[in-house]
Amino acid sequence: MSKNYYITTPIYYPSAKPHMGHAYSSIIADFFARLKRIQGYNVFFLTGTDEHGQKIQRAAEKVKKDPIAFCDEISKTFKDLSKILNLSNDDFIRTTEKRHFKSVENLWNILEERGEIYLSKYSGWYSVSDEAFYSEDELDTIDGIKVNKLSGSQVEWVEEESYFFKLSNWQDKLLKFYSENPKFILPESRRNEVISFVKGGLKDLSVSRKSFTWGIKVPSNKDHVIYVWLDALTNYLSALNYPDHNDNKFKSFWPANLHLIGKDILRFHAVYWPAFLLAAKINPPQRVYGHGWILSGEEKMSKSKGNILDPIEIINTYGLDPLRYYLLKEVSFGNDGNISKEKLESCINSDLANNYGNLCQRVISFCEKNTDLKIPKAGNFLKEDLDIFNNYSENLKKLSEEIDDQNINFYVEFILSQLFKANKYFNDQEPWKKKNNIDRLNTIVYVSLELIRKISIMIYPIIPSSALKVLNIFSIQEKDIIFNTITNNNFLKEDHKILKLNILFKKVEKND
Repeated sequence: MSKNYYITTPIYYPSAKPHMGHAYSSIIADFFARLKRIQGYNVFFLTGTDEHGQKIQRAAEKVKKDPIAFCDEISKTFKDLSKILNLSNDDFIRTTEKRHFKSVENLWNILEERGEIYLSKYSGWYSVSDEAFYSEDELDTIDGIKVNKLSGSQVEWVEEESYFFKLSNWQDKLLKFYSENPKFILPESRRNEVISFVKGGLKDLSVSRKSFTWGIKVPSNKDHVIYVWLDALTNYLSALNYPDHNDNKFKSFWPANLHLIGKDILRFHAVYWPAFLLAAKINPPQRVYGHGWILSGEEKMSKSKGNILDPIEIINTYGLDPLRYYLLKEVSFGNDGNISKEKLESCINSDLANNYGNLCQRVISFCEKNTDLKIPKAGNFLKEDLDIFNNYSENLKKLSEEIDDQNINFYVEFILSQLFKANKYFNDQEPWKKKNNIDRLNTIVYVSLELIRKISIMIYPIIPSSALKVLNIFSIQEKDIIFNTITNNNFLKEDHKILKLNILFKKVEKND
């Protein structure tokens, strides 16, 4: 099995400032990237911005800016958000970079040389907001305006000369590919949706435009701009220095292990993208996971609706790690979710402050008073010690399998169950009543410290800053975190001095 792991977020469209939906995709991707790293994988984690197309050109014109100047400004807010969210991404790609132009032009040339692209005329409904073409059955008419049923975006009738990709030729081949790779699309509901769409019949896809200029020109015909999605999707290759097949990065990391995307761009990633790649004789990615939306009330967030939730405002009020924890725990991954102030505050007070923070404070405070902040020598482990330790070794394989299928909720629930058991263990064992039995007192303290270490390793990909504060008291640095050591019951060394720990999470005071 390859120990390389390539994970991507969607590259974000910088026509407006980032919102909670962007933060959600990025935090989820960062969770997987961090978890894979501590599992021993060589991870390449990519995010970035998709900066071409008619929508960008119009947005720039509206504020009387040159498109590249507009993109420089908005793209910077996404790059800054990566730092604010404490993302561990290895690269941030912009589709206005030279390396990207080279990749897109090369892919286009291959498709053209293979006879997969031809010149004709296009007429149909096009959404500038979604940068997508829609059929009549995908549209509604509201107040005399045609809109897409799913996104609600307005469409306009377009008639112009266009290059087409022979998507219709790939219908049966795609269905065969889905059948041979049953976990290519997850969750299952998204897979069913894609298969149903493809079985319904694929038409050739318009892959160039002449009505605007902001984009990558068709190499053989500069009057045409390459369709923004064919351009954008290629970022996953260009970040690996494609088409340089001798480059170690491309050879090591392609095909991508996981494209994390929102469900609204599923068709582009699960239909068009594998078709483009298969047509160019390039292996498709191993997995496309279409997660749900973070809703504002009951609606998807959008600039036009004016219902944007700003992640920075929530971080400034509650902190970053509580937001990360909330999104990973409270949103059932794959489904839609929303931000509730009440639930967020409950997560902080109950899970983070009472369960995790209080466990750490109680045990370390007891350790300070009774073992001088030194790791005590453990005596013989009793059944109750081994029972709680065995939870980790017995579930390690299952945890790895579930996380490889992106079952975040199983992972979080396991951590919560272990936090409950660790707190119960410390309460039930009552080390404060064992001062006449120092061997047993020391063993209880040792087991409790080991449980804190194990839980902190597991929770690190979710709340990295807070978990690191705890692991640092054991002199465990970020580079030294190894996931499999959660099964090691004798990791902590006798007499090693540990550090004091400040309050991890302050409770949110609720006004009656």
